[in-house]
Amino acid sequence: MKEKDTNQGPSEGFDFKSFEESAVEGLQSGRPLFGKGGILKDLVKHLVEASLEGELDHHLQEQKAADISNKRNGKGRKKKVRTDVGDIEIHTSRERRGDFSPQTVGKWSREVGAGFEDQILELYAMGNSQEDIRRHLENMFGAQLSKGAISAVTDRVWDTVLAWQQRPLAGMYVLVYLDAVHYKVREEGQVVTKAVYTVYGVDAQGSRDILAIHIGPSEGAHQWSLYIEDLKRRGVEDVLFFAVDGLSGFSEAISRVYPQATVQRRIAHKIRTSLIGVADKDRKAVVRDLRTVYQASDERSALQALEAFEDKWGKRYAHIGKKWRDNWLELTAFLDFGPEIRRMVYTTNAVENVHRQMRKVTKTKGAWCTDKALMKQLYLSLMRNSKSWNRKVYKWTKIQQELMELYGERYSSRVEA
Repeated sequence: MKEKDTNQGPSEGFDFKSFEESAVEGLQSGRPLFGKGGILKDLVKHLVEASLEGELDHHLQEQKAADISNKRNGKGRKKKVRTDVGDIEIHTSRERRGDFSPQTVGKWSREVGAGFEDQILELYAMGNSQEDIRRHLENMFGAQLSKGAISAVTDRVWDTVLAWQQRPLAGMYVLVYLDAVHYKVREEGQVVTKAVYTVYGVDAQGSRDILAIHIGPSEGAHQWSLYIEDLKRRGVEDVLFFAVDGLSGFSEAISRVYPQATVQRRIAHKIRTSLIGVADKDRKAVVRDLRTVYQASDERSALQALEAFEDKWGKRYAHIGKKWRDNWLELTAFLDFGPEIRRMVYTTNAVENVHRQMRKVTKTKGAWCTDKALMKQLYLSLMRNSKSWNRKVYKWTKIQQELMELYGERYSSRVEA
């Protein structure tokens, strides 16, 4: 069947019967609905041109009613625009005064109803590169966007990222996890390792939230001290617990800003470092025996369990007992509290879930071109998956009861506020 002339203007009408026959024939022969060679392009072209002609008719009628002299003035230049079904070429009428501003496709616009910006951000949040996104949009919709155009779209979220980084925070957090993961970033012609510093908190109502993400040099106590001070600057007046790894100088950096806070070393991190140098055949047994230490009912029982561990393993792995004794106060800080608070403070599941979301969308990447590119992708990914980390702490009611008993007005005043 002879195909309809796609350059036909709306004033010449649209043969829906002919289009239907052609579309059915195209589907039966395997032509796609969307993208390159898409069957629906002719129909969308007609609808867009008809909408523009309708807008112009209304504009001229309004001017006539206002006694303004104006009328049609032939056809304008053909214009290529992006749509959900791919790129189309439209040919619309002009008017003599030149003051017509259509809404369907603006004078300087090259897109109509395509929603490509949302799709670009969604694909970017899923870990796709600019080249991946470019190919996807071309293959699916026949849209030809340059990597520069895609980058410009992702850049539009940068102000949102900065505002999120600087937003005011609650006056108190029950618990703040401080942890870092590392990524490769290109800098001055070289690929360097950067630390992504994650600040993840539980507020006085038991809701979790990512308070900040910072990109900086390899992890260090000095760098962390800057980000802890940033919490204070953004309105965090008090923190009951900080959960941290074994980084040297961490406790001192925290106590300078929040002297009343309890610092708890993450048990999972200490176990991982304790297993360095342990033979594979002994690892399960060592972990099992260390569990008797951190799951003890109180500090005295924990110390007895550590002594028993040293009696059993001291000859082969003396370094483990020494590691635990050197950091004993911070490793056992949680033993002063009930089982629900203990579980919340010493386990790392919550912050590790955040980092798992980060790695999920970045695992195929070798290196990012800039810190900014990395930050944009991490932010978009985390916001896309916010339900996985922005939720209430398990058994919060029991935890809250104990917090009110232990901390009195220091905590209860924040809840009432």
